[in-house]
Amino acid sequence: MIDLRSDTVTRPTPAMRAAMAAAEVGDDVYGEDPTINLLEKRAAEIFGRESALFVPTGTMGNQIALKLHTQPGQEIICESRAHILDWEMATTAVFSGCLVRAVPTPNGILTWRDIEPVIFKRGSFRAATGLIEIENTANLAGGRVTNLSILEEIWDGAKNRKLPTHLDGARIFNAAVALSVNVKDLTRGFDTVMFCLSKGLCAPVGSMLVGSATHIEQARIYRKGLGGGMRQAGILAAAGLIALEEMPKRLHEDHANARLLAESLAQIEGIAIDPATVETNIIVFQLTGSLAAAELSARLKAHGILISAVGPQTMRIVTHHDVTRDDCLAAIETLRAEIESTATVGA
Repeated sequence: MIDLRSDTVTRPTPAMRAAMAAAEVGDDVYGEDPTINLLEKRAAEIFGRESALFVPTGTMGNQIALKLHTQPGQEIICESRAHILDWEMATTAVFSGCLVRAVPTPNGILTWRDIEPVIFKRGSFRAATGLIEIENTANLAGGRVTNLSILEEIWDGAKNRKLPTHLDGARIFNAAVALSVNVKDLTRGFDTVMFCLSKGLCAPVGSMLVGSATHIEQARIYRKGLGGGMRQAGILAAAGLIALEEMPKRLHEDHANARLLAESLAQIEGIAIDPATVETNIIVFQLTGSLAAAELSARLKAHGILISAVGPQTMRIVTHHDVTRDDCLAAIETLRAEIESTATVGA
């Protein structure tokens, strides 16, 4: 199989497997797992924060952060395609008691100009804004990157309005590589940052939440309440340390493969995509003919190629460590043949 559904499908590297087997462990709920403690310390150092917390999933990390910053009955501003809105099971409403104020943008990138008009104070008729949430990279916008100048304007505006900010940085290392900016600088203005170890960084399990010592102390309590208090989790943290220290160095390879795919897709009649919008490892494209995305996905699967349908005519490809340039070229040729065969039948 050539699996291009997501960078979550990556398998741990041989070095990760060896580190997991040899990991020193303890009970993390008691704070006694030395490998977990080292991972949390390194994550905090790399992001220039006081503290960090290892969580099983990015969704848990995001949802803990949203609760840290808000009160029930408030609104959380995010882009209309945000992961916290579409892919986290309405947990914002259930766990934090907050409404998501979804702001549509043409390219998936929120700016202060988009945010400021939908900031509300508490009143008789409106829920007050409690938090501004940014996703970088923007997943369903095709992995688009929010650059530092846009973020700085958001940080300044939020500070002036006395509003906290949280970053869903599931793929923040991809953004940092694309922008040639250190993750510490790219995230410095956020009150909390969540990032994933288990996507493009290849760890089998886990994400991190970084922030102030006070926030992370409370986050640890929320993690336990959500069932995220793990015991000898150092076997996971051992892989996470390699993911954190080593795997960002190769993300440019995934970006190059994504650009290759995007440029090839743009040459196929029946597909709409602008290769210039592909900035990291995600490609979102439209089918313009009669072929539905789900049908094309099923046909490709029969040929051993997995690509996600994310809408009736919309598909998403994600490059990662476990697919090579040759895999990408093979996938494109099969996709081209399936679309051309449909067009021939239709004619």
